[in-house]
Amino acid sequence: MKIVVCVKQVPETTEVKINPETNTLVREGVASIINPFDMYAVEEAIRIKEKLGGTVTVLSMGPPQAAESLRELIGMGADDAILLSDRAFAGSDTLATAHALAKGIAKIGEVGLILCGKQAIDGDTAQVGPEIAENLGIPHLTYVKKVNEIAADHLIAERMNEEGYERVQIPLPALITVVKEINEPRLPSLKGMMRAKKAVITTWTAAMIDADPAKIGLKGSPTWVKRIFIPELKCQGQVFEGTPEEQVQALVDAIVGRKIV
Repeated sequence: MKIVVCVKQVPETTEVKINPETNTLVREGVASIINPFDMYAVEEAIRIKEKLGGTVTVLSMGPPQAAESLRELIGMGADDAILLSDRAFAGSDTLATAHALAKGIAKIGEVGLILCGKQAIDGDTAQVGPEIAENLGIPHLTYVKKVNEIAADHLIAERMNEEGYERVQIPLPALITVVKEINEPRLPSLKGMMRAKKAVITTWTAAMIDADPAKIGLKGSPTWVKRIFIPELKCQGQVFEGTPEEQVQALVDAIVGRKIV
């Protein structure tokens, strides 16, 4: 089975800075990592390959430097990596990103299963996975916590919901997004790291995947960010003095006085 895992490079730090003029994240000088949720998708793809055979290809869209992050995934056990990199992709929202990734998957061809992390930690939209499936015209399952069975023509999995989980069967090819409960990602092996060091990361431009210019980048993004900002932290503290008993009593009086309880 040919398996594709879509991954994203995200800022490593939680100290996110925003450019007030462009309303975009400031990425210069900020270390990047593979989106943590995507690591679970890569691990699950490798486990499926180990059971059923086939290949695992990781696919990402981003700047040229994202290629180095993909080597880590080859070290884990992915067979190869493809990076969609082109200035034409700049400014893509989730819909434009999904169009590009779907075109990349179509170029790979004969893909039986696509995996994604449930969401990216920098956007938290959880939209790209389902949008890729819609672009490709295939079924999808979100929030998968366990793959129970996978065959040539179908997949049975458990997907989380607010009340527990559902056991669902869908035909292949299909796309699933996974949650962290599905597995524990492995560390790259020494042999894998040596292979990753020598690996050639394939780069495709927008023209090479036949992406529609009207559906990528800012032109292809129906979502426009008018304004983005970090709220100012406003804290009002109160210090209680005296013995521990007096401080506790003062705290209780303050809580009762404000009608918190």
